[in-house]
Formats: sequence, structure tokens, C-alpha cells
Amino acid sequence: MRKIYYLLILFLSLTITVNAQYPAPKDPIPKNRELVPISEPVIINKDTLFKFYVGQGLFDARERAGIVTKRIEALFKRVDFNPDSLKITNDSTLSVISYSSQIIMAVNNADATFTELNRPQLAASYVALLKQKLGNYFTNNSTQQVIINIAEAIVVIVILLLLIWALNKASRWVKLKILRSWENRITKLAEKGAPVAYANRLLPVITGLLRIARFIIIIILVYLALPVLFYIFPSSKPISVQLLAYVVNPLKNILLALFNFIPNLLTIAVIYMVTRYIVKLVKFLASEIAHGAITLGGFYPEWAMPTYNIIRVLLYAFMFVVIFPYLPGSDTKAFQGVTVFLGILFSLGSSSAISNMVAGIVLTYMRPYKIGDRIKVGEVTGDVVEKNLLVTRLRTIKNEDITIPNATILSGHTVNYTTMAKTTGLILNTTVTIGYDVPWQTVHHLLISAAEASEGISADPKPFVLQTELNDFNVSYQLNAYTALSNQMAVIYSRLHQNIQDKFNEAGVEIMSPHYTSLRDGNHIQIPENYVPEGYSKPGFKVEGEV
Repeated sequence: MRKIYYLLILFLSLTITVNAQYPAPKDPIPKNRELVPISEPVIINKDTLFKFYVGQGLFDARERAGIVTKRIEALFKRVDFNPDSLKITNDSTLSVISYSSQIIMAVNNADATFTELNRPQLAASYVALLKQKLGNYFTNNSTQQVIINIAEAIVVIVILLLLIWALNKASRWVKLKILRSWENRITKLAEKGAPVAYANRLLPVITGLLRIARFIIIIILVYLALPVLFYIFPSSKPISVQLLAYVVNPLKNILLALFNFIPNLLTIAVIYMVTRYIVKLVKFLASEIAHGAITLGGFYPEWAMPTYNIIRVLLYAFMFVVIFPYLPGSDTKAFQGVTVFLGILFSLGSSSAISNMVAGIVLTYMRPYKIGDRIKVGEVTGDVVEKNLLVTRLRTIKNEDITIPNATILSGHTVNYTTMAKTTGLILNTTVTIGYDVPWQTVHHLLISAAEASEGISADPKPFVLQTELNDFNVSYQLNAYTALSNQMAVIYSRLHQNIQDKFNEAGVEIMSPHYTSLRDGNHIQIPENYVPEGYSKPGFKVEGEV
């Protein structure tokens, strides 16, 4: 029994301790707290004079405010208003405000509970406020004040007209100054023989800009004068404030936006500087690789700068993605819509450009040609003078610059004459047809002699001849000769053909290209006259046979 008693005491102690540590939550809103009633303002000429929180008699706060508003508005319509006629009558429960025995309003004790004043003091403050508002109204609308306001408005208008007149005079002076200076300059240029037609076309543009600037300044002056004019007359002061707000509020919003944008601007600046220095580092490494100071296995020096350009584009694209959330207005629907629209336009309008760029990247790392190489693309043969991500430009032997899209080059075949010319040599070949009556050893000797005599043909490896066809009336001999000057192919071919003609003519061997048929017996030999032997006579026809 005693153990149970001890256990009960221990349980009660723990319960009291827990309740002390975790007290019951208090009621957030006391039950006896009264809610503040809704106020009903008394508004005169868009100006709130005071507010009623409680009603009076049979009228609630809204009805009471409406009645008092109508009575005060009636005072504004009186032409014989005298502020001293506003009186206060205090009794034990009410403070009555009247004007010439006409009751305007009554202040009760309940009204004073919502202020730090007692009832008579509150009524006195209402009377002082009414005297001030009514006095200002009648003062501003008196005949004397109206005349003063009109005079002030006339002064403002006169000042505005004087400013516009001065602006027009200054504009004409500047225009004349420009015209005189322009004429002097044109005269000097004409004396030196420089073309002045373009300058004469530029003058109307300058005068037009001057005229537009003058018009804008006049609009600004008029707009600044309007708030001053409206502010002179009390009834139009709200218009003046609104006109100023049209200018001040946007400027204020812009300045606040700029001020609030400073942290994001600093973040953008840091991101840009980091990206810029990374790009500089990549450019330095690419330049060193291009000049051979740094070598990477399997990475050719001509890949360095194109790779740098690709990395630079990727880095700046990544930078833009990072700074995009920090741009002002980036989270607005309009900004997002414009970016999506521009993206669609870029996707639809740049399909061919993108294909050429991809082809340019592929060609860069395929290394089919380099700047200065003599190549053939389709039917075009020329030296590579420029290659970029979009196009490759060739210069033919006729000094014609031909632009070929990279996609066209990638989809076709390209012949590079320079690649092997720098090592083993480029093989130039030409074919001649010689009759069967000439020994092939003689033809081989003559062709090789012509090649060795041609400037630009390499002596080692030696030229060689291939007999490619045995035709009906002649044999086709192909001369093959090595050269290291791929950019002079046309000139070397011309020299080679000249020497072939000379060697064969000297040996008295006719070149049967093009084909022709002749009755040789009785016909003159078909070689140039200076190669015809002395004492040569044209043989006649000789017919042999039995009769």
C-alpha cells in the first residue's frame, strides 16, 4: 500500500513538472477584445477632413458622414462665408458645431475615444480644420486671387513664348553656322579633287536632325510649362500633380530599378570578367599550340585557332545562360515571349547557315586542305585563300575568287594537289597518240626528254611513260612527271606541251592528235617547215602492178 502511495505521488510530481515546462497555449485573441469599427470619411473636394467611427442617434457612421458632408458642401457654396461664424456649443454629452445658428455636426464622447483628445478638444480641432479649409477655398476663389492667378498664368505663357522664340533664333543661328562651315569644307574638298556628291547628300540629314531636336525641345518646354499653369489655379492643382507624376514616376521607377539592379549588375560583371579571362587563357594556349610552342599528341597546330573559336562561343553561351536570370525583366512573360520568338526565327531562317557551320567544323578536323593549297572542288580549281565555318574561298589562275559553301564541299569530293607535292611530288600527266610506224622506244625517249627539259619538273623521281591504249590508227602514250610546284600546274603543263612538240618535231615524228586520215604517198610530210630536211622533195604517186 505504501508503495502504491509513493508511485502516485511520483506520478503527480511528474505531471506537474511537465505542465510547468509546457504551459497551455494562450488564446491569441482575447474574448473581451473589441474589434475597431470601420471608419467613414468626410471628403470635401477630394480631401478627407476627418472620419467617423460611430453613429449618432438614429444614424450609423456612414449616414452620419454623408449628412455632415452635404452640410459642409453647402457652406462652400455660400458667397458670404465668414470663418468667425463657426461656433462650438459644449454641454454634458455633446459638442455642437454650428454656423450662424445652422448645425453642421455634433461630436459625442464616443468620437473622442478613438483619439487622444477629449470631446471639447476634438470639436475645437474640427472647427479649426473647417476654418482653414473653408478660408483657403474662399481666399483662392476670391476675385482678387483669381486676377492674381490669371496674371501669373500670363507671365508663365509669356516666358514660354520667349523661350520658344529664343530656341528658334538659336536653331537658325546653329543652322547658318553649319551651312557656312559645310560650304567652306566642301569648297576645300572640291579644290583638292575629292568627291563631294556624298557630302551634299549628307547635309539634309544633318539639318533634319537639327529640326527634330528643336521640335523635341519645344515639346519638353510646353510640357514643363503645363504643370506650372495648372498649379497656379487651385481647382486644377490635381492635374498639375498628375502631369508631373507622368514624368517623375517613370524616372523614379527607373532610378529605383537601377539602384536595385546594382547587386545583380555586380554579379554579372564578376561572371563576365571570369569568363573573359578564361577566354584569354584559352586563346593564349591556342596561340602557343598554333606556333608550335606547345605540342599535343594527335592534335595538329592548324586545329588550334578553330578549336579556340568553338570554345569561345561555348564559353560565352554558357556565360549568357548563367547571367540570364540576373537580367532585369528576365522573368516576365514579355521577355520570355520575345526570346522564344527570336529563337524560332533563328531556327527557321538559319538552317542552311547551321548546316554550313557544322560542315565547316567537320572540314576543320578532317583536314582535307589548308590555306594556300591548290584544290579542285567539282569543276572549280584554285588556291585556298580563306576558310571559315561557313564558306571556303578559292582563287583560280584567272584571279577569280569563288566562294563555295562548306556543306557543298562536304557533300562532294575534293582533290588536293598540294598534299603530296610537298613530299613525294605531284604527278602531272599528259597523253599523246603516235602512229604504229614509230618505235615505242623512240616515243618514250622523246617524251622523257621533253619532261626533263621542262622547268618545274623534278629530276628525281624521274619521269616515266605508260602506253595506255592501242587504238585503231595510233598508240596512246601517257607521260608522267613529278613536280613540287602544285600552284604552277597550268604553267608547267604549258611548258611540257611546248617541249613535247619541239622534241617530236626535231625527231621528225608526227603527233597523231587529233586523228586525221591522209594518202601519204605523194603528200607532204606533216611537220613544221623549219624541221623539214634540206633537199626534201614531195614524192608523187607511184602505182605498181602487172598489166
